[in-house]
Amino acid sequence: MRVKLDRIDQRILRDLQANGRMTNVELARRAGISAPPCLRRVRALEEAGYIRGYHADLEAKALGFNVTVFAQVGLASQAEPDLEAFERLVGQWPEVRECHMLAGETDFLLRIVAADWDAYQQFLTTRLTAAPNVSHVKSALSIRTSKSDPGVPIPVDGNGEDDGGGGSPA
Repeated sequence: MRVKLDRIDQRILRDLQANGRMTNVELARRAGISAPPCLRRVRALEEAGYIRGYHADLEAKALGFNVTVFAQVGLASQAEPDLEAFERLVGQWPEVRECHMLAGETDFLLRIVAADWDAYQQFLTTRLTAAPNVSHVKSALSIRTSKSDPGVPIPVDGNGEDDGGGGSPA
């Protein structure tokens, strides 16, 4: 069931996306409504599938993951069962944080974290390139991340533009 998003729903989504730990009272204040209807709206947005979950944004380097690599993976076969088998296998590898199937030359783009370059090379040679149906892998080492916004831009002013987020209600 989809909920038709009004300005209040958009504001709730944008504020929760920016800070998933925000209290319902603060969320309601920012949306310009009282706490009970705000909580009902949040529950409805969760049930409708607009909110998939909540998580903490962890600092990879503080936890010993000093290397991020984007791997472009080509498969020998693009038959649907082969694509699904690769996706299931990748789902078992904790180092792979994102897996995107692409149109074009590359079949999949993976974002992989590792302690260091040697750890990534070990993963590459013992798991990724050794995986069934993998024909080639191109690795690109991330030097730094200058932007990493979660989710999507949420319009709250009715014309499709995000009002910047995080600030006080408009």
